Amino acid sequence: MTGYRVLLKAHFRAATRDRTTLFFTFAFPLVFIVVFGLLNGGKTLPDGRHYIDYIAPGVMCWGIGNGAVFGVAYTLVLWRRSDVLRLVRMTPAPAVSVLASRLVLVLGVALTQAVLFLAVAVLPVFGLKLTGTGVLLALPVVLLGAVAFFAIGVLVGTVATSPDAVAAIANCVMVPMAFLSGSFFPMSESPRWLQLFSRVLPLRYMNEGITNVLAGTHGITSLAVPCAGLIGFAAVLGTLALRMFSWGDEA
Repeated sequence: MTGYRVLLKAHFRAATRDRTTLFFTFAFPLVFIVVFGLLNGGKTLPDGRHYIDYIAPGVMCWGIGNGAVFGVAYTLVLWRRSDVLRLVRMTPAPAVSVLASRLVLVLGVALTQAVLFLAVAVLPVFGLKLTGTGVLLALPVVLLGAVAFFAIGVLVGTVATSPDAVAAIANCVMVPMAFLSGSFFPMSESPRWLQLFSRVLPLRYMNEGITNVLAGTHGITSLAVPCAGLIGFAAVLGTLALRMFSWGDEA
């Protein structure tokens, strides 16, 4: 347990000292809410809901996924290149402890991002409507989504050999996924083939789950498919990430 606490503290210090990462984790995604919210303020979609009811949850989910993927991937690459992981390997701490300590930080960051995003989206200029029940129901979706994208981040951090490679791989994964999963527009307005294809992407399930419940228009039963999808992605990707985890570039 002592080793786990040390790793958790090390992850926390590394994350809070990197101001660039903090900016792109918390501030940068908010730009999309501001831009899309102002450009489409008051716009009503065919189903009667306001545009902000879709764009706020979608951008929030993308921001949480982005933060999880980039955060863990950069950390693993930097720790591997600086031989920190080799030093950790010489201790009794297993790979599970290294990843679990980072996962705790990812979950904390995801919750903080969610609070920040919603606080901005409910401002009168944007007008997102929330209910207490909807926020509570969205909580498990946020956490499950963070776990799934954490696993993707471990895979990216294992495959990449440099920070530049992390940026290239992660952007190739996250940017197309944002557009193909309905983070920036309702999936109901996309072609049928895209709606079907998006089912193989974890971000689609996260977007759908949170959008369904946040405004209180759907109940807990609407979370069955999104949560099941995220659990499936987290289990498969997490198992693969643990198997592929590398302590060194040639390990």
